[in-house]
Amino acid sequence: MTTLMPSQDLESDARVKAVFDDIRATRKTDFINNMWRWLAFDPALLERTWTEVKEVVGKPSSIDPLTKEMIYVAVSVANNCTYCIHSHTAAARAKGMTEEQYGELLAIIGLAGKTNQLATALQVPVDPVFDAGRQGGPGA
Repeated sequence: MTTLMPSQDLESDARVKAVFDDIRATRKTDFINNMWRWLAFDPALLERTWTEVKEVVGKPSSIDPLTKEMIYVAVSVANNCTYCIHSHTAAARAKGMTEEQYGELLAIIGLAGKTNQLATALQVPVDPVFDAGRQGGPGA
C-alpha cells in the first residue's frame, strides 16, 4: 500500500512538467510511469533522480543498454523492489532480452544469492588475490 497519493494535477508545477516533458521526449512516449508520478511529490527529488537515471542508465557507455537493464533487475531482486523488478524486466524485454536470457539471469541471481548467504554465514575471509585494495591484487 502506498504511503502517499500523488496530486491529481502533477503538471501544474512547472518543475514537474519540465521533467515529465523530458521523460516523454527521451523515451518517445506519452506514458509517465508511477515511479515518476509518485516522486513528483518533491520536484527537486524528481529532477535529481531523473537526471541521474539519464546519466547512468540512459547515456551510451561501455555497458550496453540490455545489460544495464539486466543488472537493474538483479539489484532490484536483491533489494526486494517489486516495482523495479517489473519495470526493468519489461525494459529489458523491450531491449531484446529473450526468455532464455531471462531464465539464465534468474539462475545467476539465485546462485549469487545462495553463495552470498553461505559466504556471509561462514564469514569466509577474502583471498588476498581477490582483494582489489591490496597492493599487487587484480586492478592494482
